[in-house]
Amino acid sequence: MAALRDEAELAQDSNRNEQAAARRQFAVTMLCDVVLPVGIYFVLRKVVGCGELLSLLISAAAPALNTAHHIVTRRKVDTVGVFVIAILVLVGLGSFIFDSPRLTLAKGGWFTGLIALWILASVFTSRPFTYQALKALLPGKSEMLEGLWASDPHFRRIWRSLTVLWGVGLLVDAALRLIMAYTLPFDTVVALDGVLYFVTYFVLQVITHIVLHKSGVFRQLFPGRGRRPARSTVSASADDREAG
Repeated sequence: MAALRDEAELAQDSNRNEQAAARRQFAVTMLCDVVLPVGIYFVLRKVVGCGELLSLLISAAAPALNTAHHIVTRRKVDTVGVFVIAILVLVGLGSFIFDSPRLTLAKGGWFTGLIALWILASVFTSRPFTYQALKALLPGKSEMLEGLWASDPHFRRIWRSLTVLWGVGLLVDAALRLIMAYTLPFDTVVALDGVLYFVTYFVLQVITHIVLHKSGVFRQLFPGRGRRPARSTVSASADDREAG
C-alpha cells in the first residue's frame, strides 16, 4: 500500500513539474515576444528619439533572438522558429525597399494569419497542431499520449476540434492586427498589439480548459489530480492496520 502511495505521489510530482516547466516557458515567450518588443519600441521612440521604422525593426530583434536561441540550445531545426525568423527578415527587407513603416507594423497580422492557416491545415495530418503542442509541453507523458491517440477516438476528436478553435481564433486575431496596422496611429497600434496577444491567448486558453474539463480529457492527462485526500485516507487506514 505504501508503495502504491509513493508511486502516486511521484506521478503527481511529475505532473506538477511538467506544468511548472510549461508555465516558465510561456512566461519567457511572452517576455521576449510581447513585452520586450513593446518596451524597446517606446524607449527608442520616446527616449532615444528614433523614427518609427527603425524603432519597429530594432524591437523585432527580441523575438528573433529568442527563436534563434531555442534552435541553438535544442540543437534541432524548429520549422516554426525558422518560419518566424524568415517572416521577420522578409518584412524588414520589404519595409526598407518600399519605405513602408506600415508594412513592418502589419507584420504581426501577416505572421499570425499564416500561422493560423498552417494550424488549420494540420487538422488533416496524422497529428494536429494542438496535440503536437501538448506533447512538447508534457514530454514525460509522450508514451501515454501516443497510447491514448492510438486507442481513443474521443481523445483524437477533442484535439482536432481544439486545433480548429485555435486556427480560427488566430485568424480573427490576424484580421484585427491588419485593421489596426493600417487605420490607427503608430504608437497606439504598438501598444494594442501586445494587449491583443494576451487577450487572444487568454480567451483561447479559457475555452480550451473548459473543453478539456468537460470532455474528461484533463482527467486522462492527470489521472491522480484531485483525488489525493481519498487516497491518503485509505493509505492511512492501511498503515494503521499494519501498525495494529
